[in-house]
Amino acid sequence: MNETLSHKLWRENRDLAERIYRHPFVQALGSGELPLQQFRAYIAQDAFFLEAFARAYALAMAHSPDREGLFTFYELLGGGLQELNLHSGYARKWGANIHDVTPMVATTAYTSFLLETAKSGDIGLICAAMTPCMRLYAFLGQRLAATYGIPDHDYADWIITYSDPEFEKLAIRLEGLLNQYGNNAQNTHHAYQRAMIMEYEFFDAHISSPGT
Repeated sequence: MNETLSHKLWRENRDLAERIYRHPFVQALGSGELPLQQFRAYIAQDAFFLEAFARAYALAMAHSPDREGLFTFYELLGGGLQELNLHSGYARKWGANIHDVTPMVATTAYTSFLLETAKSGDIGLICAAMTPCMRLYAFLGQRLAATYGIPDHDYADWIITYSDPEFEKLAIRLEGLLNQYGNNAQNTHHAYQRAMIMEYEFFDAHISSPGT
């Protein structure tokens, strides 16, 4: 059986995913030991990122070559907006400001990369740049749930959200688009890997600059 493009790209970058899973920020999030100030800073930065991610979905819709892509990106955009609503709930619960955010260098680098790729109009490349985020978060949620169970601590909702089978379905839908529209060219592999590296840098920035 031939290996799909999405599986091949994930396999090639699995070491990065494991490195992110082992990152002190992710482990502290899973155990509930993450300082609240770091979680607040993360939520604010992630909300800023998710707005850019939603815009990238919208641009992908505009560039979709067929009706199937148009409808699927529309559904994925809806999932992204629901995720933003989750962050709004965190903001209210924990006093995080997600409406007047000064993005970190790592956040700006990632969002700029996503939006510039989305503006290019290359639908396969757009999928390659966006898929790592969805697949990685599903991976992290499921691994943390397997390691810690569904914990009774402040960040349990985060684990529940990203370990949920419904989130896995969204990741699979985006991977399906990557398989449909992407190709095995070098720039596809580069875009996927670059997004994975930026995911690591995004988490790492919250250890290096933990916020207030």
